[in-house]
Amino acid sequence: MTPLHWKLVIDAGDPHAQAAFWAAALGYVDEDHSAFIDGLLAAGAAPPELSTTLADGRRAWRKLAAVRHPDDPFDEKSGTGHGRRILFQQVPEEKTVKNRVHLDLHPGQEQRDAEVERLESLGASVLRRVSEYGMTWVVMADPEGNEFCVE
Repeated sequence: MTPLHWKLVIDAGDPHAQAAFWAAALGYVDEDHSAFIDGLLAAGAAPPELSTTLADGRRAWRKLAAVRHPDDPFDEKSGTGHGRRILFQQVPEEKTVKNRVHLDLHPGQEQRDAEVERLESLGASVLRRVSEYGMTWVVMADPEGNEFCVE
């Protein structure tokens, strides 16, 4: 079997704010789909008032935003990444329970406290500090309350 290409999809209230946070948190690139969207709009294939918005001064999907690893390949025509990628999709309901999937960030024990401070400056919050199984880590929440860990 050929390995499958995949992306992580995260529900969000504001996909563009979430993408901006995670791009800054991970050192990823906020995907630019504006050229692709402009082509669809010119062809009459997407209603601009329903499907698009302006984000960071460029045309973007209203309910979707994505970030990708800066070293991974991407489609220059659409701006879509073909490697490590996170897609944020707008949903109407707020987060109500603990995540079933989360990211673990690994800056290294000696950099952990500085990384936690940096993430807090981006809008994350510390939920708790954990010391178990001979390891320590910090459980944090992104600006919409999604948990992640910094080890």
